[in-house]
Amino acid sequence: MAEAANVGRVLYGYFRSSAAYRVRIALNLKGLAYRQAPVSLVKAEQRSAEFLALNPQGLVPALQDGDVLLTQSLAICEYLDDAYPHTAPLLPAEPVLRARVRAVAQAIACDIHPVNNLRILNYLKDELGQDEAGRNSWYRHWVSEGFAALESLLAAQSGPFCFGDNITLADVCLLPQVFNAQRFNVDMAPYPRLAAIADALAEVPAFADAHPSRQPDAF
Repeated sequence: MAEAANVGRVLYGYFRSSAAYRVRIALNLKGLAYRQAPVSLVKAEQRSAEFLALNPQGLVPALQDGDVLLTQSLAICEYLDDAYPHTAPLLPAEPVLRARVRAVAQAIACDIHPVNNLRILNYLKDELGQDEAGRNSWYRHWVSEGFAALESLLAAQSGPFCFGDNITLADVCLLPQVFNAQRFNVDMAPYPRLAAIADALAEVPAFADAHPSRQPDAF
């Protein structure tokens, strides 16, 4: 059951940001109430003086948890796991499995996502003169390369989620990346394991409630 409303916990994010999407999922899994403060990436609000005072990188998300201000989605998710350990652990206790979960999460958040986020796509357009077809080709290439590796990494795993019957940080990262891949018409047929996991996760309320279409700044 979610805790009582906590006005001291604020998530600064953008509804389609996969990094903010991850944190919404983690907060929902933990049953932690929070208020959203939308930061429009399309309007470049992340470059405003007000937001840069919160995160000098000019990136979303940022999480204000009482007196604590944190950035970087994986760091925020691990903080939530450490600070609120009694519900929905995101990392297994066993060291080897813990490392494998982190490896999949980082393959998505550190290898696939950074070369395909909005600021990279805007640079391809504004500085390198790539048209929409060229930008979409770039996106699909790097996502497809990353998904092929993930499909291989997870092929030996059983159960509905990345690592069996328990949701982990790997799942928290996977569904937002699949959502964005589908926005760019990435063919998921070569990745049946990833597609099946994403379908299972989409039925979990904590994931469904974090979907971009359900956020206050969705349009």
